[in-house]
Amino acid sequence: ELGHYHGIPKPHKPETPLRPIVASIHAPATLVSKFLNELLAPIYLKVNRKYTFINDIDVIRQLEKYAADGYLTSKTKFITIDVENLYTMIPRDGALTALARFCVKYFCQGKIGTFTIDHIMKMARLILDTNCFAYNNKYYKQIRGGAMGSAFTQVLANIYLMEWEQDLIQHQIQHYEVYGRYIDDIFMTTNKSIDEINIELEKAKHKDINIKIEPTISNSVHYLDVTITNENGQLRTSMFHKPTAEPYILPYKSDHPRHIHRNIVYATLLRATRICSHVNDFNSECARIDLSLLLNGYPPHFITQQVNRFFYLNNAVPVLKQFNEYVYSHLHHKLLYQPTLREKKLQVMMEDPIKTPLVLQPKIWNKEIMYPRYLFDTSLTINFRQEFTNWWKTYYAFSRSPLEQIKVRLIPITGRTLETFFIHKKPSRAMLTKME
Repeated sequence: ELGHYHGIPKPHKPETPLRPIVASIHAPATLVSKFLNELLAPIYLKVNRKYTFINDIDVIRQLEKYAADGYLTSKTKFITIDVENLYTMIPRDGALTALARFCVKYFCQGKIGTFTIDHIMKMARLILDTNCFAYNNKYYKQIRGGAMGSAFTQVLANIYLMEWEQDLIQHQIQHYEVYGRYIDDIFMTTNKSIDEINIELEKAKHKDINIKIEPTISNSVHYLDVTITNENGQLRTSMFHKPTAEPYILPYKSDHPRHIHRNIVYATLLRATRICSHVNDFNSECARIDLSLLLNGYPPHFITQQVNRFFYLNNAVPVLKQFNEYVYSHLHHKLLYQPTLREKKLQVMMEDPIKTPLVLQPKIWNKEIMYPRYLFDTSLTINFRQEFTNWWKTYYAFSRSPLEQIKVRLIPITGRTLETFFIHKKPSRAMLTKME
């Protein structure tokens, strides 16, 4: 069926603009878009990994190395650059030309796996030329940029921007400075004067008429979810919360398995520990986390239990008992340099993305593991896992049974939310499927 347009408000921006989304999960070219993204994204990351931030933790790691190498001084400034409307500003022909150059330069003998450059370009044109959607009882075709919501749009925009950013990258390399980009957010360091670095930024502004940037230069900036500060030559990082951010997390009484609520507490503490470089900032963030949990109905004894669990599992109970800067610093660095789950997945994807791309490799089905799904309901299925396990072992996986070695991992499916009941973004099915 055809995609449909809806907008998501950006409450943190002046006048609350809308982020345009084309919901195209069942659109004709969606599977092609996903496939091409999975084919090209690992190559792009392998080529440009050094100048691509995959998360805010990545930023902090690079900055701490920059400081440890002696490049951070009391005069160091930080630069953040926002690329305006990245996905919708890229010109169709210019983006396809950049993609073709990328393929020629980085493919092996003009191929990725079994696909030639011609195959890639035909799929890219198909995705861009069939970007149609419905809105307000009318049909539209997007002729500039890619659709927000299309998997291929991000890797195409990244490839287009990679050519544009080369001059800035070379400038930073020559002066031993940091350069990195997370989609449309750029971060740089500089020890030059404001006037000198503005000359470089002005060159970047006029390099491509399609790319509009808004730079900010200061010794304290907000980048992604981090506040980065130069305190007289000492690096300080802490959590950044947008002024419009509300202390909302999944309510404790929501109809979800209890392990999800436990994981929320653990994940928020893990994130705070990785981002906050000073114990006082971590302490303040812990207070904010506690308040958010209480406001969302988490019982005090549950919060205490899960906080203790976090410090116990990370061998950091002394930090909990006494917020000591030295002890906390050890915990911060230990967790900061632990690879995240996403980083592990990306590492596997980037092993040999040209000759043997992961998306083209056969999926191995482990016949010794079953993943049955069940509808989770707190009032009815809270003990279902234990009861199912007992039943399975008694009647099927008993000793010397053919199923004895089969592992069962139950997957809970949560019910519909109030949003799905009361908010209807999608036009009628007839409008999205009629062919005339």
